[in-house]
Amino acid sequence: MMGDMASEETRTTMTSPPTHRPTESTAPRPPAPRAWTTRLVIVGIVLTALNLRPAITSLGALLEEVRDGLGMSGSVAGLLTSVPPLCFAVFGVMAPRLARRFGPAAVVCAGMAAITAGLALRPFIGGTAGFLAASALALMGIAVSNVLMPVIVKRWFPDRVGSMTGLYSMALALGTSLAAAITVPMTDTLGGSWRSGLVVWAGLAAAAVLPWIALVRARGAAPGSGEPAPSPADARQEAAGLRITRSRTAWALAVFFGLQATAAYITMGWMAQIFRDAGVAAGTAGLLLAVTMVMGVPLAFVIPRLATRLPHQGPIVVALGVCGLAGYAGLYLAPAGGAWAWAVLLGISNCAFPLALTMVGMRARTGAGVVQLSAFSQSTGYLLSIPGPLLVGVLYQHSGGWGLPIALMAGLMIPQIAVGILAGRDRTVEDELAG
Repeated sequence: MMGDMASEETRTTMTSPPTHRPTESTAPRPPAPRAWTTRLVIVGIVLTALNLRPAITSLGALLEEVRDGLGMSGSVAGLLTSVPPLCFAVFGVMAPRLARRFGPAAVVCAGMAAITAGLALRPFIGGTAGFLAASALALMGIAVSNVLMPVIVKRWFPDRVGSMTGLYSMALALGTSLAAAITVPMTDTLGGSWRSGLVVWAGLAAAAVLPWIALVRARGAAPGSGEPAPSPADARQEAAGLRITRSRTAWALAVFFGLQATAAYITMGWMAQIFRDAGVAAGTAGLLLAVTMVMGVPLAFVIPRLATRLPHQGPIVVALGVCGLAGYAGLYLAPAGGAWAWAVLLGISNCAFPLALTMVGMRARTGAGVVQLSAFSQSTGYLLSIPGPLLVGVLYQHSGGWGLPIALMAGLMIPQIAVGILAGRDRTVEDELAG
């Protein structure tokens, strides 16, 4: 895989005509980093992506046990499933400033360390408040890494945004599905305690710290051995800044990101419980959630590459949305009878996430533009997604069933399709604002 990435022919992923960016084509490029650091960055990207969801899906697989162990009500459990997007919104907006001061590699390294500490502490810190605080620490690390991954891809691999975003998204989906699939059986193997089943994921996060430490140390070594410097155009863009909130494309992408995040976190937090309440065994419910997540492993690599070859990503948005609507209809009508089919359909629908990440790279021409668009779209999007999982918990507790929550999920898919079509139009935020 790495050899394929390294040898891939240069290919632009920008969709604006060449006449829109004469300075970009003539500007001198910074010295290329050494081959070993490029390989180390790929390893770091993959390990980071593997750690961006196990904190959430491992909890979703054991949510009932955690609720019983900590004495949570349904509403408090709904709040727990809303903590991830809240942390992503609050802490993600800090990522660009931290990256400018310390460098993206150093910030991602610190993020992986925060994930390690949070996952190691939360099962044993005691009480619901302590559990939430330790979870927030881990989610803070995930938040800054979420925002900076497209930036690192754009800076290190400017001509292979689709391929590298696909690799990153595929690893993220793999980590998500692994945590969903093996947390319950691993918990049983370790003695049946949910605390043991959750803490083991701290080890995977610790492994992700290592390549970033090496890259941060290389940054201070000989020129060309560490993180590549921003291009002259990026430096000018950082100095001038973008009034990103005036871009319709940025807002469309932010709302699309928020709605797909709402669907994803409702799925990760509640889908296993939906199947369990329909009479599916706990282990099988975890496997069904894993099937939903594992659909993203191949599709998360294919969809970004396909998206970069299309002038408009609207058809992909529509196809994913239709799969989501069909999956929700199945959950409503026959949750247990067609469980595997609904898990597959919802897994396909959840691949709106790698599509959104790819559009972040395609809707900005410069690295500085990607930083601002990534921070804005992800922070705003995750902020918009906060009420969804909480509302599902409240509706579930007060209605006594899953009819209303599933109707809510299906209803949100319609505006997701609409704003996704707008976000997929062939334009960049720089050209849009300049016009």
